[in-house]
Amino acid sequence: MNIPALLFPDLALILIGWLLYRHAGLGAQFWAGAERLVYYVLFPALLFGAIVRNPLSAGESLPMIAAALGAFGVGVLLGFAARPALRPVETLFASGVQCAFRFNTYITLALALRIGGSEGLSLCALIVGFVVPLANLAAVYALARHSGAGVLAELARNPLVLATLAGVATKAAGLQMPEPMDATLQRLGQAALTLGLLCVGAGLRLERPAADAPGADPARRRSALQLTAWFTATKLVAMPLTALLIARALQLPPLHATIAVMFAAMPTAPASYVLATRMGGDGPFVAWLITVSLLASLAGIPFWIALA
Repeated sequence: MNIPALLFPDLALILIGWLLYRHAGLGAQFWAGAERLVYYVLFPALLFGAIVRNPLSAGESLPMIAAALGAFGVGVLLGFAARPALRPVETLFASGVQCAFRFNTYITLALALRIGGSEGLSLCALIVGFVVPLANLAAVYALARHSGAGVLAELARNPLVLATLAGVATKAAGLQMPEPMDATLQRLGQAALTLGLLCVGAGLRLERPAADAPGADPARRRSALQLTAWFTATKLVAMPLTALLIARALQLPPLHATIAVMFAAMPTAPASYVLATRMGGDGPFVAWLITVSLLASLAGIPFWIALA
């Protein structure tokens, strides 16, 4: 498997998105609208179609899902362990801990399709359906100041969760999509991957956050640096290593093992910034974590895929 050639198209789209954001004059409002389109329309169509179209069952894929969930669990545990271990600034911790275990859905699905075709995409869609609710719950919990009543309502409206559940239910009922509907979903899915990766590039923030700037409060700056290293290492080292060990222990088929490890090695989710900002956290610090995670994963993803 020529991994650099495999990754090049997706990395090129991310770079194009970065260049368009800075030089095409489209504006932040355009990119915000594009992200909403991908999240609420295009990606749900991609997930639903991938599950219904391919002959996979959750039962056959349970060992792979177990590897992904095991890696996710390690990410959550190590992420929250930063509080007693580092005694960080609370706002920075609450805002950034989600970056230790959340994953970039855009890159995950695009790369799964390139690695395993439609079967790889379907396997990855199952992982997404299982992990997204748990990741959202853990992320919101870290920032919540009141009860978790609103958390369950938010999960019930999550379009990725709903699309996955609908796809599994349709598959379990033995229903088949008419050819015109299937063709429409395939076209929406193709648009999701392209536009999603462009949005990833547009969201890159290479400037240092205020908490990490040279003139910042020394304690806050030290805390930001420590958390950046801790969360990035958890997401890009501890999680894929756990997935790899579980995959080998369970003797997963090659494609299942590769998809599980690839999922665990993904950079953190751009949506982490939206959640932190919406819930009163430190948005610039989270934007910095997202960018560091993405850039570091460019070296980590080929390494972990080669091992898997």
